[in-house]
Amino acid sequence: MTKTDFKHILVGVDDSADALLAFDYAIHTAQQLGARLTIVSVLESHEMSVYQVMDKDYIHGERRELEAHIQKYLQQAQAAGIENVNAIVSEGNPGETIVNDVIPHVKPDLLVIGSIAKKGVQRRFGSQAAYMAKYAPVSVMVIRE
Repeated sequence: MTKTDFKHILVGVDDSADALLAFDYAIHTAQQLGARLTIVSVLESHEMSVYQVMDKDYIHGERRELEAHIQKYLQQAQAAGIENVNAIVSEGNPGETIVNDVIPHVKPDLLVIGSIAKKGVQRRFGSQAAYMAKYAPVSVMVIRE
């Protein structure tokens, strides 16, 4: 196997336009290579209020909603002909969670993520995609809108 013979692709989704492009790219690449595809979405607890985080029923409800929603991505990949596909939901900061928890657990060869092209001052601040590209222990394909 060469370094570009990807057998297992991990793609992060969050319904943003750039993540949808990354998902389409991951499906296309998995089709071409006959690769396994894992779809991940991260429940971002930092976007919740202190009261929501403390309410376990609220968090479990949010997680259930996300798990139900990610099934649509799974069905789309299956409809595209990807036979070996699964989906997972994790919690935390997306970049750190994917790099530190998901990748070691899933063991992909390639991470595909979206990134909105930023201009001006916004470029100077870190993004989830930049974090993952820098720290992921696997090859990373960043798809830009």
